Amino acid sequence: MEGHSPTLDTILMVENSLLALGEYPTNTALRKSLPRQIDLQIFNTVLSYLEASGKILYDGRSIIYTGINNEKLQELIEKGTIIKKR
Repeated sequence: MEGHSPTLDTILMVENSLLALGEYPTNTALRKSLPRQIDLQIFNTVLSYLEASGKILYDGRSIIYTGINNEKLQELIEKGTIIKKR
């Protein structure tokens, strides 16, 4: 028997908690910040889904939200150097 799949409600809860933190948390910090606890396997499945869909980057330590409404990412883009391809 395969493991359970996360519900849309669970995916949105994780995504909203990530946005509410306003920093680049570790997966442990993010999991502890959730309004309700979820199984570790489900949590890892949600992170895999968010990474595959381009909403987060995960470097093994911290999670960076790259989806819509990321003020920090927008700030970095605005301050960054534009490199033009020749």
